[in-house]
Amino acid sequence: MFNDIVQFSFPTTILFGRRAIGRLPDCLGELGVRKPLIVTDQGLVEAGLVNRVTTVLQTAGIPYGVFSGVRPDPRIEDVEGGAASFRAHACDGVIGFGGGSSLDVAKVVPVLATQDGPLTRYDILTGGNKNIRGPLPPLVLIPTTSGSGSEVGRCSVIIDPSLSRKFLVCHPLLLAKRAILDPELTVGLPPLLTAATGIDAFAHNIESLVCPVFHPMCDAIALKGIEFVARYLERAVKDPGDVEARGFMMLAAMMGAVAFQKDLGATHSLAHALSSVCSIPHGLAIAMCLVPVMKYNQDVSAAGYAQVARCFGIETAGLSDREASEKAIRAVADLLPRLGIPRNLAAAGVEKGRLADVARTAFEDPCHQTNPRPCRMEDLHGLLRAAYGSK
Repeated sequence: MFNDIVQFSFPTTILFGRRAIGRLPDCLGELGVRKPLIVTDQGLVEAGLVNRVTTVLQTAGIPYGVFSGVRPDPRIEDVEGGAASFRAHACDGVIGFGGGSSLDVAKVVPVLATQDGPLTRYDILTGGNKNIRGPLPPLVLIPTTSGSGSEVGRCSVIIDPSLSRKFLVCHPLLLAKRAILDPELTVGLPPLLTAATGIDAFAHNIESLVCPVFHPMCDAIALKGIEFVARYLERAVKDPGDVEARGFMMLAAMMGAVAFQKDLGATHSLAHALSSVCSIPHGLAIAMCLVPVMKYNQDVSAAGYAQVARCFGIETAGLSDREASEKAIRAVADLLPRLGIPRNLAAAGVEKGRLADVARTAFEDPCHQTNPRPCRMEDLHGLLRAAYGSK
């Protein structure tokens, strides 16, 4: 399946299908890029996956530079290193290759490479989006996981280590000119990483669906993304070579990122804080906080969660929204252990004494401001205690 490469725009021009990475030289030519910088992480270099990009470029006779200093949950220094590499290699475009961290760094390297720092100058919470000026060097994004959907988003999430918190840089100019989605690039992804990134995509779709912002197009996209995750994530985890499941998960991740232009909710505020304070990988943090947040929201989001139940193939005829939402939350709770997700934050190694710090950091994160049920700091602390469980 997916042997034919298809192209569509929303608004980023997307190339999707097996061996779509072979179209990279055409994309660069269309954008006028003569020497791109590949922004990636050292793990992908050591695994030989970056060779999938460099071989295509070498065959086409296109020179390039490589910056492989992106870390999980990237920090300001990662972006600064990428911008310095962009200038040192005299590049005129950027290729982001990897998971959400590499793509997020790749999106803001053009900003810091061509405009004044520091990167916190562009924090959207302080109106920094107004400081970004175009044009920026063209950007092509190639995901190797199915989670963040960053390849079609206009925001990057970066850690400010001086404050131990994440901040967002957002602007339409951060949208990639091309996104290349090749399911074969995700084949062989380890099961736990497949599960964690897939649940991140799942949460994007669920949180955007119940976000109290009127956007019926995003709602429709989110529902289809939820359906794809419900149908294909477990298959992808259990069979790393299932290209069909991998392809639909890539689509689900992309759809989640399109849908969450509505905004997200408390699950993401908690996960952002857990990553920056406790170094818990983002997808795992999402997975362990999602069910507690769904339960917290149930009184005001039952109708939305009832639709989630139907995406799992659950028969809801004759059920009230409340009853159907209970089945949806149970379906999500039952899915997580089948994916190998740790059962709670305690099992993931989070120290209970850090929860208050995490709650304070989460309260500073903007995502909970569009949660369907308002959250005070003590509410976020309570959600963390529920996600903590017991050893």
